[in-house]
Amino acid sequence: MNPIRNPFAPGAGTPPPELAGRDPLLQAVHVAIERARIGRPAKSAMLIGLRGVGKTVLLDRMRDDAEAAGIHTIRIEAPEGRSLPALLAPQLRQALLRLSQLENAKALAIRGLRALAGFAKGLKVTYHDIEVGIDHEPEPGLADNGDLEHDLQALMEQVGLAAQAAGTALALFIDELQYVPETQLAALITAMHRSEQRRLPVVLVGAGLPQLRGQLGNAKSYAERLFDFPFIGALAPEDAAQAIAKPLQDEGIAITPAALAEILRVTQGYAYFLQAWGSYTWLAAETSPIDIGVVHKAGAVALAGLDEGFFRVRFDRCTLKEKKYLRAMAELGEGPHRSGDIATCLGEKVSSLAPTRSSLIGKGMVWSPSHGDTAFTVPMFDAFMQRIMPGHDWR
Repeated sequence: MNPIRNPFAPGAGTPPPELAGRDPLLQAVHVAIERARIGRPAKSAMLIGLRGVGKTVLLDRMRDDAEAAGIHTIRIEAPEGRSLPALLAPQLRQALLRLSQLENAKALAIRGLRALAGFAKGLKVTYHDIEVGIDHEPEPGLADNGDLEHDLQALMEQVGLAAQAAGTALALFIDELQYVPETQLAALITAMHRSEQRRLPVVLVGAGLPQLRGQLGNAKSYAERLFDFPFIGALAPEDAAQAIAKPLQDEGIAITPAALAEILRVTQGYAYFLQAWGSYTWLAAETSPIDIGVVHKAGAVALAGLDEGFFRVRFDRCTLKEKKYLRAMAELGEGPHRSGDIATCLGEKVSSLAPTRSSLIGKGMVWSPSHGDTAFTVPMFDAFMQRIMPGHDWR
């Protein structure tokens, strides 16, 4: 097949040609944002799921839909090593500047910019990475106490008031929220809680690994009542089939039922893997319809590509001790696994492995579905670990 016409898009947050099976979730977030715009109670949402399930794609699609409906949005990713105030401040400035162009919201937006100036100045001592343009002088006593929880609450209130005056809403889209430290998460939750109490049109749509739900609960006990937590998993078989068959059909290419079933089997319905197998299958095919032999031929190349890209980039971040811990988990199977079973596999005590487990959770490699259990955050990572560290020499 012509590689230029390849419809599939395996990439980090790259939108697929067919976003199958996610319409109910897109609609739920749309309703929440529109309710916020008219002053009705609206729950914010946290998209929870493993790597490669399409959380980032969904976040961007939701933002596009909101922008098309006239909602003001900001979009940030929370990487390791950056503070939340530093990420939020420049984006909030852009939102306030846009709102200040609207006559109904101009005065409140300018006051929001004054609050932002005080916010940045007051927190600069604690968060050295805050860098934001100052458009107006700070207003004394407005978001300038140097306490993140109180100052972020005051700042978001001003942004919400400006959005309300403009007859719109502000939707914050934040990816990789599991990397935000607990104290900063607590401040964000408090700010959202205050906005909800005052019926201000501010909505947060976050995304993160499964441990995010517990992190939010630890940060503020009422977080689970403040947010909905839709779990983003593998696609249902009919949706996974559509994600492959529809892009092929749009290009005038057919695929046999057996070939399609084989792609669904090896990918387990995970969005990223569907795109990878679809792409490599397209490149391996010469004629239509694509049969199961082509899928088998493409499979080895697809697996090698995933090993060197999707899987390896995460493996290389780990220390030798962490790799052995992950390999012991893989030895036990897909998981989740009890900490005691992993320790037995390694011939060590559970207590001696606790720092390693904590470090892997911090790196987003594993998570704890329940007390004492450990699971991979990356689908099919157990099989990769057995390929990359075969045999018994790893012990």
